[in-house]
Amino acid sequence: MSKISLIIQREYLVRVKKKSFLIMSIVGPLLIAALMIVPAWLATNEEDSQLVEVIDESGLFINELKNTEEVSFEHTFRSLKDAQNDLNNKGDYTAVLHIPKVIVSLPQTAQIFYKDKPKGSSIRYMEEQIAKTIENKKLEDLYNLSVDQISGLRPKVRIVSNKITEDGKSEESADSLATGVGLVLAMFIYFFIFLFGVQVMRGVIEEKTNRIIEVIISSVKPFELMMGKIIGIALVALTQVALWIVLSTAFVTIAQSAFSDEIRDVKTEQVKQLEEFNPEKGDNDVVKSEKNIFAELNYKLSLINFPLVIGCFIFYFLGGYLFYGSLFAAIGSAVDNETDTQQFMMPVTMPLIVSIVIAQVVMDNPDGSLAFWASIIPFTSPIVMMVRIPFGVAGWEVALSMVILVATFISSTMMAGKIYRTGILMYGKKINFKEIGKWLFYKG
Repeated sequence: MSKISLIIQREYLVRVKKKSFLIMSIVGPLLIAALMIVPAWLATNEEDSQLVEVIDESGLFINELKNTEEVSFEHTFRSLKDAQNDLNNKGDYTAVLHIPKVIVSLPQTAQIFYKDKPKGSSIRYMEEQIAKTIENKKLEDLYNLSVDQISGLRPKVRIVSNKITEDGKSEESADSLATGVGLVLAMFIYFFIFLFGVQVMRGVIEEKTNRIIEVIISSVKPFELMMGKIIGIALVALTQVALWIVLSTAFVTIAQSAFSDEIRDVKTEQVKQLEEFNPEKGDNDVVKSEKNIFAELNYKLSLINFPLVIGCFIFYFLGGYLFYGSLFAAIGSAVDNETDTQQFMMPVTMPLIVSIVIAQVVMDNPDGSLAFWASIIPFTSPIVMMVRIPFGVAGWEVALSMVILVATFISSTMMAGKIYRTGILMYGKKINFKEIGKWLFYKG
């Protein structure tokens, strides 16, 4: 065991002292912080204040188009040509909305004229306002309904998902949010398996090329060397993730403190909404209100068992890496250079790619038979099980998946050790799968 710890220490220290590790530890959090901060900054600083002149030939839309902070409507009674000329001469209006007489029978005849294109959200808002007014007009003509009666015909239905647990209790679940959480964590595992698994393979190839391994292999067993190398690089991965989390949080906090008052006002409003929202009161008006979307989001977050999700994430993050790391190490043992790895990479990487494809199906049906088997088979379980966990998975399924993954990792490491023992000292020979299969049964 002391030999394994020495190998772990060597693999860890060699990699964390590299400039590339230090650079990625800083650049990675900066990119994460930028992805979180820049869109919010752009959203608050890129204003699209539109003063729209409405040329309504039908007369149906006077006082019907509602103003917002971004879009204001003013009805005028002049020709479209005059309005377009003023627009070209940089008048007060930023756009001209032309609504012809045939708008009710031909809704697509409405047109907007501009010099600087309004935001897509502003145009969509105009379309919604026109469509809503036409619909109200048609219902009013057909059934003689008031505006309030028409509003009552458009109920917003929200089906609340509830899961029946093994003890017969009902628990509300946040399916849409669970989908996002599971997919993000699964993609994170997918990314790091590739990133650090390939590092194991390259490390083995480098030692084989430099003939260092001939000295090392004389004093340690292949299994010990493989285990030490894989675990050492796993600790490097954990260190990198920990640094990313700490530095990303620090960078985001610093950026937020330097933000404009507008961002802070938005956050203050969100806090007020969180305090107002109480799902137990059945306050549907709050839920329906677009301003309280953050309050509903906070409530849905509380429905997810984050201690379980984080615990499983750490296990499958390490378990997935250790399993695939042993396979990548076996590839590195069998070849002389990185170019020769291409023929062996496909069988190893294909299950990872397939697991991402399966995850798309699992998000829609997390309790189906495909989801069950894909979360048990170790080639796909690190990705698929993380997609399922936020939805709630039976304890025995999680335990079975974990046991099989650990057992497979140990077996694959032993198998990789046998390939290591034979392939590490071979040079200049083209290796194929048949040859590797023979190595697995060599004694000694």
